Formats: sequence, structure tokens, C-alpha cells
Amino acid sequence: MTSVVARSEHDLLGYRDIPADAYWGVHTLRATENFPITGTPISAYPHLIDALAAVKEAAALANEELGLLEPRKAAAIVEACREIRDGKLHDQFVVDVIQGGAGTSTNMNANEVVANRALELLGHAKGEYRHLHPNEDVNLGQSTNDVYPTAVKIATVFAVRGLLKSMAVLQDSFARKAVEFRDVLKMGRTQLQDAVPMTLGQEFSAYAVMIDEDRNRLDEAVQLIHEINLGATAIGTGLNAPAGYAEAARRHLSAITGLPLVTAANLVEATQDCGAFVQMSGVLKRIAVKLSKSCNDLRLLSSGRARGSGRSTCRPCRPVRRSCPARSTR
Repeated sequence: MTSVVARSEHDLLGYRDIPADAYWGVHTLRATENFPITGTPISAYPHLIDALAAVKEAAALANEELGLLEPRKAAAIVEACREIRDGKLHDQFVVDVIQGGAGTSTNMNANEVVANRALELLGHAKGEYRHLHPNEDVNLGQSTNDVYPTAVKIATVFAVRGLLKSMAVLQDSFARKAVEFRDVLKMGRTQLQDAVPMTLGQEFSAYAVMIDEDRNRLDEAVQLIHEINLGATAIGTGLNAPAGYAEAARRHLSAITGLPLVTAANLVEATQDCGAFVQMSGVLKRIAVKLSKSCNDLRLLSSGRARGSGRSTCRPCRPVRRSCPARSTR
């Protein structure tokens, strides 16, 4: 068996051997050792990996535009990021999804993968950071505290778009069933007790309207996610980011992602604020609860021969037994 010769990298704690075929480096290695929490790597979330690559690409283009990054380095970084967004090297994002440091390990994992692939594109070996450095070049003008939340927001937007499409499909299905079942009589229920008659079409119509309302709330919540703090650096003051960087990076990032991103008016406030994520979480919980309720309704509807009650005969149902939905679902 042919052994893979490791390369050596170092940080403030000393030297460590890195597998020669790995695109990540010593900081990523430390993170995998320090935070073996869930066993799930960030590569399990491709939207996040693509978003991180988009942020790094936009930063490189902004830094080149401002004269802070050599064109050849910028071109290599951009090409590496585009490869990642095309689905390559996702397996190199190995840090755990749960970690300390507010996402620093994720940011460094991205910096190292992009840097090492860019080095290859420039004709150098992985780990030869004197030619192109993960921090000095790939992370130039950035901080975990503006890179990570910006990437998470972009990933969230694309994930929500997929959810909205799926919800539209479900809404259309419910609406079609509402028409199909408009003449099917059944017993309505309150608190699992028989109430008054209704049509099965009315019940499915309610589900369709419910999904439509939730889609509107989700669309409202995702609009807040388009506000980013890229350029804020560590705490929102923009320290280590030159004048014009935030706007240039936002402009390039919007072009890369196709999203109407806006820079927060107050970057200090935006860097410490999680309100948009809290609101999104609340809307998603609302959707989950209502979908669960609908699933339980359908389960009860299929639970009995006559009215979904488990009893085969009942006086209120006898006049409309031929139309009973339980017969059509068996």
C-alpha cells in the first residue's frame, strides 16, 4: 500500500502533520480535535459551503479592486471559490457543525481550503503559504464575525427558496383535492369530538389557505435575511477593512449570488443582532406546528370505516354514509 507523505504546518501551539492530500490546514486540524461534538461536518450543509465560497470570492474581488490584493492572487482565489461553488472540494470542509469561537473554525476551514487550492492553481504545493496565505490573502479585510453570519444568511435564503417551492407544490395539491372532494360529506370535529357536518373539500381548502398564509410569512421573514454586515469585521467598526471595502464586497457578492443584498445601516448593531434569525426560526416553527396538525388530521380521517372514529356505524353519519370519505380512502 502506498503511503501518503504528510506536510508540516504550524500555528502558535507548534507544528502538526497534515495529510498531503488534504486541502485544509493546521487550524482546521485543531478544530476537529477541539470540537468533536456531533460528528456532523459542515459539508453536510452544501448551501453553507457554497455561501462561504461566494463570500471569499467577493472579498477577493473587492480587495483587488481596491488595490490590496495582487491580481494573480485574486484570480487564483476566485477560481478556487468558483470550483467550490460548482460542488468541488466540499468533502474538505470537515469541522463540526457545533463549535466554540462563533464560527472561527468554519471560517478558517474555508480560508485554508481556498488558499491551498489557489496555491495549486498558481503552480505551488499545498501549504506553501508564503506565496498565498489563508489569513493574509484569503481572509484579507474580513473577520469571522462578518464572514460567518453573511454566509449563513446567504445559505438560509437559498434553503428557504427551496422550502417555498415545496410548500407551493403542497398548496396546489391541497387546492386540487378541495375541488375534487367538494361534494364529499363528513363529520367535522372539535377537540376530537363529533361536531357538525362539513365537506371534505372544505377541510382540504383550509389546508391550502393555511399553506398560502405560511408561505407569505416565510417570504416576509426571508427579506430581513438579505441585510448583511460584511465589512464590519470583528465588532462592526470596520477595523482592518479599508474605506469602500464594505460596499465593494456587497456589490460583488450580490452579483455572484444573484441576491438583492444590502449592507446594514449600522454595522455595530448588525454584528451583534440575531433578530432576523430569531424571526425566521419562529416562522419555521409556526409552519412545522401547522403541518404537524394537518398530518394528525389526515391520520384521524383514515382511522375508522365510517367517520374516522373507529366505529363502523353511527346515527349522524347514516344519512351520508355513501359519501363518507373513509370509504374513498380505504
